[in-house]
Amino acid sequence: MRVVSLLYHDVVPTGDFESSGFPGGDAAIYKLERPEFEQHLNAIRAVISRPATVRELPNLQTRPTLLTFDDGGSSAHTYIADLLERLGWRGHFFVTTNWIGQRGFLTAAQIRDLRIRGHLIGSHSCSHPPRMSYCSRNELLEEWNNSVAVLSDVLGEQVDQASVPGGYYGRRVAESAAEAGIQTLFTSEPRISSHVVNGCNVLGRYTIRQRIPASTVAAIAAGKIAPRLTQLTYWNVKKIAKMAGGTSWLRMRKWLLAK
Repeated sequence: MRVVSLLYHDVVPTGDFESSGFPGGDAAIYKLERPEFEQHLNAIRAVISRPATVRELPNLQTRPTLLTFDDGGSSAHTYIADLLERLGWRGHFFVTTNWIGQRGFLTAAQIRDLRIRGHLIGSHSCSHPPRMSYCSRNELLEEWNNSVAVLSDVLGEQVDQASVPGGYYGRRVAESAAEAGIQTLFTSEPRISSHVVNGCNVLGRYTIRQRIPASTVAAIAAGKIAPRLTQLTYWNVKKIAKMAGGTSWLRMRKWLLAK
């Protein structure tokens, strides 16, 4: 299966990056101001008829584009869902369950409302570990099992999709997700090809940050090779730096972005 998935996070009022989702400069680079996000949606609409959802994948004959949103920030309900629905679109919202109801994050009632309106809800782990692929097997199972249980209880239906926090993915992450009953797992690796791990379908995504031109986002959504290759190259360079730097990479990155 070949799927183009776009990875967004929060959408905030102009200049108010602390209003939704995780605080700090390292989180803010993934948050878009509302006018910028609307430009992205208009550009995407110009190149595809509409984004699909994972529920539709088995029946699609052409390569689909999916819209996903990580962390579970309150802007999913405040802004994003409304903007998608104006176009007749639906998205995938992945929730960090330990943060449900906290300032800047979705409440249980808002999560239920998103699902009622046709959006899909999935796990983004319990605690959002900084390096999930370095967690032990028991830690991984706890992250997936507990978060899936919380969301399933909130929604009154079994949650079977998830996304990996922090960009740290490895096979053990998928194996533990499959053991927790997750059938579709999104990573942050910029790929359109998918693979299956113990019955769990693993899909890559293209991360959208601040100031990425709407034209570039549209080109990725349309499946153009050049912008996808650019992001893959950047990803692989960063992956080497993350592996070499370990926890020092995270501290340095956080310090630089705070500056």
